[in-house]
Amino acid sequence: MESMILTPRLACIAALVPQGARLADVGTDHGKLPISLLLEGRIASAIGSDIGEGPLAHAARNAQEHGVSLSLRLAPGLDAVRPEECDTVSIAGMGGQTIAEILQAAPWTADGAHLLLLQPMTMVYELRQWLWAHGYAIERETLCREDRRRYVVLSVRGGAPAKQVPLSQCAFSPALLCTFGAADYLQHLLTREQRALTGMEQARDRDDTRLAAQRALVQEIEQALEGLI
Repeated sequence: MESMILTPRLACIAALVPQGARLADVGTDHGKLPISLLLEGRIASAIGSDIGEGPLAHAARNAQEHGVSLSLRLAPGLDAVRPEECDTVSIAGMGGQTIAEILQAAPWTADGAHLLLLQPMTMVYELRQWLWAHGYAIERETLCREDRRRYVVLSVRGGAPAKQVPLSQCAFSPALLCTFGAADYLQHLLTREQRALTGMEQARDRDDTRLAAQRALVQEIEQALEGLI
């Protein structure tokens, strides 16, 4: 049977799915991630959820062509997935705010019994802040590159004490500092945030509150980077 080729970003997520998992893939699109894992015999079962009829129809064709059983659900987020149907949830290819909204609408994801693999395209800092504030632990962060873009995949589990963390301290987690490529990633972040700080300092209508927060953010990244080098 022909294998399903994954992009580097999806391959990074696939590598984090535990052997024998029962996977729910949110925003499954054409179903490439769950189909690939089913073909490899890595997972016991898979659900693909999406809000688009077109992508789900494509996923159904892909599953049929590859001879695998993929349960497809037309619904936003995890609305059509029951907690007992899965032990691993992947949510990839969408903004951090959208991921937070999906988790908030499915409180069972915070029960500690489900591994969450989250790959935000934007608002990564805000997603970390939300996770910590709602009792989710970031157990691992994995970095990957696709073309010129850098991505981070958060391995998350609920059941942790909630904690309020300023956004200026959410550019990374302790788990990220332990991962391969952390120094390079932090240097990339530092360059970007220093550029933003310079722009804010030179702006005519300076917002002192935002400026102080940006300076604190840059300092946090600098200190973390110094600890790695």
